[in-house]
Amino acid sequence: MDHSSNPFECGYYGFEIQRLVVISYDERHPQTFLPLHPSQAHLADDQVVYQACIFNDDFALISYGQAVPPELDALCGGSGSVQAVYYSIYGRTLDRGFIHVGNSYTLESAQAVVRNLQFETGFYSRAWEISTAHITEVSGRYLCEMADIAMPTGFLFVAFRIPYSPAIGVKLIATPWTDENLMDIEGITADQLRQEHLSKGMPKDLANVLYLAGLADVRILVFDADASVLDGLSVYEDEA
Repeated sequence: MDHSSNPFECGYYGFEIQRLVVISYDERHPQTFLPLHPSQAHLADDQVVYQACIFNDDFALISYGQAVPPELDALCGGSGSVQAVYYSIYGRTLDRGFIHVGNSYTLESAQAVVRNLQFETGFYSRAWEISTAHITEVSGRYLCEMADIAMPTGFLFVAFRIPYSPAIGVKLIATPWTDENLMDIEGITADQLRQEHLSKGMPKDLANVLYLAGLADVRILVFDADASVLDGLSVYEDEA
């Protein structure tokens, strides 16, 4: 199933901060950005900036005032000087993978940016309320039936009724429903889970919604006729 545009996607997750040195080496070429070799990761920023260095396509080594092993020196064909240190922030998305978000000049400011982009409790936007227009009446009845019985094994969700309300809720289990996570927990892929749902009689439109929600790490999904329509998610007309 194509999930290149998932309306449940909240943004970036799985952040990483990488320290990069900005190297100037040739008037004819732009600056290059590289990490320090792990053997020099302990060097403070002020021991790196404005220092001579050698580098290759993968890493840089400060050569001024530092002992560089001959075997590493032999791997580096370029030389220059470090003009600045950047702390580059990277985050993951569902459809584009690991991408560059931005740069900061200090580790503390980069960490502050990450804190502002995520909620450290891990529960941000994991509960959603969407319109019942996103599922057919058949699917609505299916969920009501599931809420009144013991759920079949292998479904990885539990349907439940909300007291004094016509809304119906679903608690998704073992999210996110990515291949990697599901293989680790259940020994199945996301597509195999979806096929399991369909083989047990789940309407296709509901299977699609749960798949997208699970992929985006939604844990609680409530369907309510009075809730807003979610942009980008299929809408079904009322059945006559």
